[in-house]
Amino acid sequence: MKHLMLIFILTMTISGVNAQKNFYDFVVQDIDGKDFPLSSLKGKKIMVVNTASKCGLTPQYAKLEKLYSEYGSNNFVIIGFPANNFMGQEPGSNDQIKSFCSNEYGVTFPMMSKISVKGKDMHPLYKWLTEKDLNGLEDSSVSWNFQKYLIDENGNLVKVLSPRTDPLDAEVTDWIANK
Repeated sequence: MKHLMLIFILTMTISGVNAQKNFYDFVVQDIDGKDFPLSSLKGKKIMVVNTASKCGLTPQYAKLEKLYSEYGSNNFVIIGFPANNFMGQEPGSNDQIKSFCSNEYGVTFPMMSKISVKGKDMHPLYKWLTEKDLNGLEDSSVSWNFQKYLIDENGNLVKVLSPRTDPLDAEVTDWIANK
């Protein structure tokens, strides 16, 4: 009986690990707390970026918005995930973050609810983004605010970009334009 129970537990553990094999398997919360199934983005190239309102890199919001304005109609989307993991640089509530992004930078790309992108309380999506065993590409760690993850039209992680990589860098725009 103990042997059967052990097999059951191992099977459930393995099933749980493999349950989210693809980016599209996740459902996150948007900044208003509504479910946002990432499967709704199938067929689009996606940039996932962790954001913060009180960071030296916060002005990247303007370039992210410009990138989204220029390429958003070409099956490309940016998803912002506010996170307070680096020196308390995103202390606000979802409502405060939403207001800041709109008023200061005119952000129109989808913003999600505030999450953790590292540590014991890391959001499952970021666990997938940062672990090769889950994403199939590479292990990475979120080193700072505005780190970028590029996801292809099939929901596969294809590139991890430094927080300091300019959102309008040719590496990004060429990837978007390359059909």
